[in-house]
Amino acid sequence: MAASPTPRPKRARSADAAEAALPGAQALADWALRHWGPDGVPEGPVAVAFSGGADSTALLLAAHALWPGRVIALHVHHGLQAAADAFEAQVRERCARLGLACHVRRVDARAAPGQSPEDAARGARYAALAALAREAGADWVLLAQHLDDQAETVLLALSRGAGLPGLAAMPEAFVREGVRFGRPWLGLRGQALRDALIERGEAFVDDPSNADLRFTRNRIRHRLSPAWAEAFEGYREALARSAAHAAQAQRLLDELAAIDLAATGTPPRIAALQALSRERQANALRHWLRQAHGVAPSAAQLAELLDQVQACRTRGHAIRLKVAAGVVCREGAQLAYTPSI
Repeated sequence: MAASPTPRPKRARSADAAEAALPGAQALADWALRHWGPDGVPEGPVAVAFSGGADSTALLLAAHALWPGRVIALHVHHGLQAAADAFEAQVRERCARLGLACHVRRVDARAAPGQSPEDAARGARYAALAALAREAGADWVLLAQHLDDQAETVLLALSRGAGLPGLAAMPEAFVREGVRFGRPWLGLRGQALRDALIERGEAFVDDPSNADLRFTRNRIRHRLSPAWAEAFEGYREALARSAAHAAQAQRLLDELAAIDLAATGTPPRIAALQALSRERQANALRHWLRQAHGVAPSAAQLAELLDQVQACRTRGHAIRLKVAAGVVCREGAQLAYTPSI
């Protein structure tokens, strides 16, 4: 009797099928192996943040081909433009045709006074996606940001004089609002995904706000990025490598901060901080404020705090400095952070 052929691994077969449908599927399958173990499949549903645009449409189709019956779509209605209702309708119609559950959350993403519109929309979007994922029982939410988005993020960080956390740009996996998010396509160019959809006759929506040059990222996308591409075709990949180097350096600084804070205590003791170099004091204080309180001092605030720590040599010396929406102050022998009420 002839031996039965050895079956191919399920993931490889699924990846091949998805790759035939969309070129980004193999990158998605590889990302899943790195983050979801040897089978490349999570325990619960696979949630995809689905705006209806080209990038998220490509991701939804690739995920659906890889993990049929496991994918759900999450859509956030920002309420910022007249076309938002039409976007929601198209998203629901696409999900219905694919047989996918579609979870929608409407939010008020208008910026508060002094807040950038982009930051307001991003914060509202992540909060809504996390809430939808928790309600649906999804452990992960996949995001369709790609290589072009990563390069734009680095350019934006450079234009703002950001430090290593900003220059590290977007990680391929992170936790926010208690939910894990993944970006499997940070190594893929967006145009390749769009071209693949057009070639296959797949419909997607074009958000008119993406052409609005009042937004900083759009100015980078439409004015700065083309100039970089003309001067240096491989700039996207080069900036992504720089971001990876910055992320590695930041991880080392975080490890050093953890070592120093183990010695100074958390919250840190002032005398123990003074025994460190100014650079290590700055690194430890940034780490403490970020990890313990979720705030980041500006460069000017951190410099002033370091000056106050250095000058604190007597029992009666007070320290008080506004950082983000709270205050760093002295409480006895150590520092404390008090959020504003």
